[in-house]
Amino acid sequence: MTPTKLRVAIIGAGPAGLAAAIEFAKLSFVEVRIYEQARELREMGAGIGLSPNAWRMLDALGVYENLDKKDLFRPADGHLVQHRNGRTGELLLSHKQEGIPARYYQARTMRPVLQKALLQGVDGSRLRLSSRLLGIVEKPAGGWRLRFEDGFEDEVDLLVGADGIRSIVRRFVYPNYRLRYTGTTAYRALADTTDILSIPGFPDANTFWHGPYDRLYTCNLRNNVYELAARVRLTEDAAPVSWGQVASVEEVSERFKTFSPMLQRALAKIKVVKKYALFNGPRLPRVASHGSIALVGDASHPLAGEFGTGAGCAFEDAYVLARAVQWAYDRGYPIRDGLDLFDQVRRPHYHAMFDIVDGFAQSQISRQKITDFDDAALQILADEWSGGHHWLYTYQVEDVWRRAWKAEDGRRSQTTGVEDGDHDGSENGSHL
Repeated sequence: MTPTKLRVAIIGAGPAGLAAAIEFAKLSFVEVRIYEQARELREMGAGIGLSPNAWRMLDALGVYENLDKKDLFRPADGHLVQHRNGRTGELLLSHKQEGIPARYYQARTMRPVLQKALLQGVDGSRLRLSSRLLGIVEKPAGGWRLRFEDGFEDEVDLLVGADGIRSIVRRFVYPNYRLRYTGTTAYRALADTTDILSIPGFPDANTFWHGPYDRLYTCNLRNNVYELAARVRLTEDAAPVSWGQVASVEEVSERFKTFSPMLQRALAKIKVVKKYALFNGPRLPRVASHGSIALVGDASHPLAGEFGTGAGCAFEDAYVLARAVQWAYDRGYPIRDGLDLFDQVRRPHYHAMFDIVDGFAQSQISRQKITDFDDAALQILADEWSGGHHWLYTYQVEDVWRRAWKAEDGRRSQTTGVEDGDHDGSENGSHL
């Protein structure tokens, strides 16, 4: 008789959902399905950063080679990022990538490029579009009954919420959880690379331009697309919305009229710009619940993109979740035990990120007394870019996972007196 497979439903087909689908498909005892509410998988044309930890995970996922180098921007100097005074253009700080293999150097690309690479690793027959999740009901015998807007229903053993910052799955787990507007709105603009680099002295690098209140980010996305992104503090009378709204070039440039003439010229080259009100929420007490629900990606850490590591974190979640499920399966433990181990690994990581964000907020309050443009830019570097969170970009989740499962095996063997062996929860134990 064919053994019953573990039925896994992934809600959301963004980077977290697609990565989870790729990892679960490697497990012979799992039957995975992905549900996405959009009618077609089409990423917006904004940029996305791939830091060293994201590249390592793309290797682990087996899709690294699906990304074409011609679609990736890596600065010629090999540095991670430049920080410049927004008024003078002076280079204040430039982070090198010492000790990192060139294969994993920071890169920037268009979001559709990453999506295409991930989709090549997913069985399309397992993906169901136009599937907006409406209801989640726990079955008396265990597992979940899912109801979708078009009337379709499914029954699964493990539910994975990869449905973003406004996660429906998280709302089920934490019904009283509330997002809040951060008071900051992001502007994402695109221009022609030829127009931007024709400006004398304009750096072709990942560049933050700092000012007292707002900051501007510029980067090449290849294929004659240059990205200009801004975060500004806004006071809005109406409740803001988080999805993209068309904005005017003047609305952006008005915020940066005290910045350098070079940047003024760059802003004038913008072809299209949209704005996004940024929301976040408090840290979650757990990223696994009910013994058979896991939250991954933005659903597990509702932050407003403060670190630019969203893709890397999503891939790490998928990596650990699939291995935790196999760890439990190989040892004959209930799936609940695997999800508990997943939570032990990922929850502290996100709580550490929230601690950093709390520190940023305190620094922002203390800087309100600084009125000089140049002094404020220097203080921002000291407060937020002195190295306190650079570990996020080189985080090696493989090592953290290895230590976690070995510690748990050791704890259980002391309790039972039986050794669990050296199988880590990877397919055939071959990854570690």
